Amino acid sequence: MRLENFLALTQTTLINEPCINSFENIVFEASRIKRGDLFFAYNTQDISLAVANGAYCVVFEKLTPEIRDNEIAWVYTESLDDTLKRLLRFRMIEKESIAYECNEIILKLSLQTITESNFIALSGDLKSVFKSLWDIQNRTTVLFCPALSDKEIFTAVKKIPDISSQTIEIIEQTLFETSFIYDNTFYERQLISPFFIPYLEKLLHFYKTLKIKYKLKKFTPIEHFEAVFTNTKFEIKSFGSSDKVLIFEPNITLIDSQMMFLQRHASWGKIIFIIPSSIIKEENENIFSYHNEKDIINILKNNHFHFALIVGVDKSILNKPLSNQTQLTLNF
Repeated sequence: MRLENFLALTQTTLINEPCINSFENIVFEASRIKRGDLFFAYNTQDISLAVANGAYCVVFEKLTPEIRDNEIAWVYTESLDDTLKRLLRFRMIEKESIAYECNEIILKLSLQTITESNFIALSGDLKSVFKSLWDIQNRTTVLFCPALSDKEIFTAVKKIPDISSQTIEIIEQTLFETSFIYDNTFYERQLISPFFIPYLEKLLHFYKTLKIKYKLKKFTPIEHFEAVFTNTKFEIKSFGSSDKVLIFEPNITLIDSQMMFLQRHASWGKIIFIIPSSIIKEENENIFSYHNEKDIINILKNNHFHFALIVGVDKSILNKPLSNQTQLTLNF
């Protein structure tokens, strides 16, 4: 890319008069810089290494670094992230890409499918997103979740098509496994809860409507409604090997639907719900509020249950010694 085009697209400021007028690639890690690359200096301490490795341009924000080589371009921006977004918007227009937005669960399910290279499900931070999108094919379809990726990257966004009828036939199910038929293909004992089937239907309908070829991989936990089987000491056991299950849901907006699902499909068992005190409406014999991780552990220790839906945290709390839980306040 020519330097003058970069400056015009990103509305950044060239602070010297370099000899170079173009660069090859955009790189974020100084150790990966090659001669002719542009370096985004998220870590200004790496500028010396980037210049030594042959950077033709250094883009920086805030404090002006010492100009170590006046022959290369030194570019100031008020925000490295905003500069990346402007570049990505240009790239999406140039490549005629089509962006569709969806919710977090549909996106995470899409990451568990194999698709052709002209379809991308976006995940990761802005730098990861940039790496995924910069070299895309023309007219690539992009699926993203506004809660996980900045919508400003795209100039136009479409919603995934609505689905009017049930398309997945469930043959057999437990709380955390499903055997089903879709489009005349039988998927046996998939590690996906029936709770997620409506989300999967929307994703597969999206693929079918846009004629995106796909293949389902073996499902793995997606950090929502994630089941962890434990013993009485809350040590993690293998899947299905215990009648005591902790279910973690970090997204508080899914509380109501998951409570209803458990009450409908696990009515035979004792279910308790552990919910952040900041959002709980009322407590009863099955619904408990907590302020911190220590509260959660105490509730689990002091109550009989088969299933415990724990909202607002993930299973990482089990990695800490339960007997020495610190008073760590959670933010919501």
